[in-house]
Amino acid sequence: MPKAAKPTQAKDGGPSQFKQGSRKGKRAWRKNIDNQAVEDGLEDIREEERLTGKPLHKQEDKDLFYFDQAGDEEVRKHVPLPLAKPPKRPLKSTEILSKRSAVPAVFSRPPKSTKVTKEDKERLSRIAKRGVRGPFNSVMDPSELGNGSATLEVSSAVKESGGYDLWNRPAVDPSASVPEGLEKLQKRKPQAPKLDAHPRSTINAAAVSAPHQGTSYNPAVDAYQSLLLEAHEKEIERVKSEEELEAFKQKMLLARQGTWEGPGPSGMIIPEIVEDDEDVVEEESFTKPAPGRKTKQQRQKAARRLAEKREQLEKLNRKRLLASVNEARSLRKKANKVRMAQQEVAQARQAALVEKLRNGLQGQRLGKHKVPEGAIDVQLGEDLSESLRALKPEGNLFRDRFLSMQQRALIEPRVRVLPRKRVKKIKIVESHVWKRFT
Repeated sequence: MPKAAKPTQAKDGGPSQFKQGSRKGKRAWRKNIDNQAVEDGLEDIREEERLTGKPLHKQEDKDLFYFDQAGDEEVRKHVPLPLAKPPKRPLKSTEILSKRSAVPAVFSRPPKSTKVTKEDKERLSRIAKRGVRGPFNSVMDPSELGNGSATLEVSSAVKESGGYDLWNRPAVDPSASVPEGLEKLQKRKPQAPKLDAHPRSTINAAAVSAPHQGTSYNPAVDAYQSLLLEAHEKEIERVKSEEELEAFKQKMLLARQGTWEGPGPSGMIIPEIVEDDEDVVEEESFTKPAPGRKTKQQRQKAARRLAEKREQLEKLNRKRLLASVNEARSLRKKANKVRMAQQEVAQARQAALVEKLRNGLQGQRLGKHKVPEGAIDVQLGEDLSESLRALKPEGNLFRDRFLSMQQRALIEPRVRVLPRKRVKKIKIVESHVWKRFT
C-alpha cells in the first residue's frame, strides 16, 4: 500500500490539508493515491461482522436494542444486597475461548451432513471390494453390473407399487349441470370387480398333520389293517388309471396304422379306386321342368290361404295370452319356487365346496396342474420292526413339507421337470458317384 501524504497546515492559518502528488499518469495515480479512509471503513465493517455476524447497518432494531428489565450487573456488584448471591467470575480460559468470530469457519472437507449418492456408494464399495447390494437386497458381481436385466435396479414403478388405487377416484358431483340429451355420454365411475376370496382364507388344515395310527412301529391291529386297506385301494386306482391310459394309447396307435376294427368311425382312410377297362355307360340325366307362371286366380287363392293361416295363428296366440293372465299368480309362485330351489342348490354346493376346502386342496385342479394328495407311507407285515432301534426310515420330510404348502395354497402346484437327453438327428445323404472323375 502506498504511504499516505502527511497533512500540512495552510499559511493563512486554515485547517490542515493533505498534500497530493501528481496524478498525471496511471503509475503516478497508483503511487500517490490515498485510500486509508476507505480501508479503515472496511476494517470497521469486518470487525462488526466478526462480532455480530453481519454489519450493523444491515441489522434490525430489535437485534441492536432491547429493554433491560433485569438491571446492570456491574452496578449490582457495587451495590451490596443482603439476599443477592455474589456473581461467579468465569475462568480466564473460558473467557478466551468464548471470544470467537460469529462468521462460520471455512471447512476444507465436506460436512458430515452431506448426503452421498447411491452411485458414489457403489463406486466406493467396488473400490473397497465389497459386495454391492442389488434388487431385493441381493449381492451382485461388480464386474457384471449392467450386463443383464436381472442385475439392474428396479424401476420407479416397482418402488411406488401399491400406492395407487385404481378404484379410489374422485366422485362425480351428481348436482353438476349436464347438457340436455348428453346424460348417457357422461363417464361412469368404475366399479370394483367382485373377486372370490382366496382359498387360503378358507383352508383350516394344519401345517403338520397328525400321522395315522397304523404308521407306528408297533401299531394296533385294527389301525394297521385300515391303513393297509386304504393304501391297497389307492394302489388299485393308480393301476386302473395306468391301464386305461395304456389302452387309449394302443387304440390311437391302431387307428393311425388303419387296423382299428372297433365301433366308431374308421378314420380318414381313403379306399383305393379300381378303374375298369370297360366303357362306363353314362345314364341319361333327367331334368325337372321349371314350374310355369301362375295365373291371377291362383295367386289370389294362395293369398287368401296365407291370410287365413295368419288369422288362425293370431287367434291361438290371443287365447294363450288370456289363459296366461288368469294363471299369472300361479306362474309367479312357480317361478319363485324354482328360484328358491336353485338358490338352495347353489348354497348347498357352495357350503360343500367350503367344507371341502377346509381340509386342503388335495386332489383338486388349481391352475395348470392338479394338487397331489400324497403317498401313504405304510410297511408290510414282514417289514415291521419289533423295536424302535430296528425301525426303518419311511417317507421324506422335504416332500411332506412341499406337498403341505401346495395343499394349503401357499405355493402353486408343480410337477417335477426331468432333464431330457438331446436326441441327435441322423441326416442321410446320398453320395453322387457320377461326380467323381477319378
